[in-house]
Amino acid sequence: MSAVKRSLAVKLKEQVGSGKALLVFGARQVGKTTLLKNLFNNSGELLWLNGDDPDVQLLFTNFSAARIKAFLGSKRILVIDEAQRIPDIGLRLKLITDGLPEVQLVVTGSSAFELANRLNEPLTGRKWEHHLFPLSFAEMVAHHGLLEERRLLTHRLVFGSYPEVVSKQGLEKSLLKELCNSYLYKDILMLDQMKKPDALIKLLQALALQMGSQVSYNELSRLCGIDAKTVEKYILMLEQSFVIFKVGSFSRNMRSELKHSRKIYFYDNGVRNALINDFRQIETRSDVGALWENYLMTERMKLIAYKGHWANKWFWRTKEQKEIDYLEEANGKLRAFEFKFSPQAKVKIPTSFIANYPEASVEVITSENYDLFLTESFTD
Repeated sequence: MSAVKRSLAVKLKEQVGSGKALLVFGARQVGKTTLLKNLFNNSGELLWLNGDDPDVQLLFTNFSAARIKAFLGSKRILVIDEAQRIPDIGLRLKLITDGLPEVQLVVTGSSAFELANRLNEPLTGRKWEHHLFPLSFAEMVAHHGLLEERRLLTHRLVFGSYPEVVSKQGLEKSLLKELCNSYLYKDILMLDQMKKPDALIKLLQALALQMGSQVSYNELSRLCGIDAKTVEKYILMLEQSFVIFKVGSFSRNMRSELKHSRKIYFYDNGVRNALINDFRQIETRSDVGALWENYLMTERMKLIAYKGHWANKWFWRTKEQKEIDYLEEANGKLRAFEFKFSPQAKVKIPTSFIANYPEASVEVITSENYDLFLTESFTD
């Protein structure tokens, strides 16, 4: 399979030479290294350093702008891959951006918890931040056409969209298992705050089984044998390591609306299914609705992020269990979506929502019409 062109490449190319550092966040194996190597196309001006290498960490331990300038020589592009491994990386990068303005600095990281917290203050006003996701629906449509990607929909619901998983058909299960074992467990457990690896694994599996449903930290606490504050901390770290993300509940007009509830989704369906060791095809599964909702939520997030648009995102639910899967607000307009995999599924929009939010449009997204939802953003 030939290389898939990444949507983020266009934006990065525009920002090269802007005088600011380029930061690319994203989970391991989503293609950050491939993206940057293709962007700079083996330029003779490129110096590539990997923060996982002990000698690179040592270079930055005894650091000065003069030393890094001598190390760079005539090269004018410096890429630091997995920069979260380097102690005090934020201050080091600030010295480079301030002391060597002629050098284009590019930094990648697979842990926002470790990296972003160290960069925000030192690099204020000196950086562009981007998030690279697993391959998106729009990227795959551009690669091999809409018809082919629609044919692969059920495959994506089960195995997800990590680049290597997509490109090596027949090896999906083993690749996803390796991804979970080497990244989800190993990398995250290296963080000092992760003191109970068994509890983390139980939490991930519990979240996988509750994907797309409202979650209670107290309930997860009982399931995993850890206190609710630890559950909250672990979930935050899983978010900042690009494994899961939260969506909050929408509440404005009705007293019966849930005001502080949340749903949790996985950035990739394949990772979720690997965590519960379930790779059955959708025809035999009882969780098709959850897989469909997770897929649409993640793909919509990719679309909005890559287009550089701003949108508020929620779900809506009342104490009487009336619910709408997804609300999106942009440019002062509210849009409601119900997700049903089958085009024949019966859908009843709660009358209380329509009465309280008459200005909102309502759409049903099925396996028949989903392509527009995943290629045209609210502000197009």
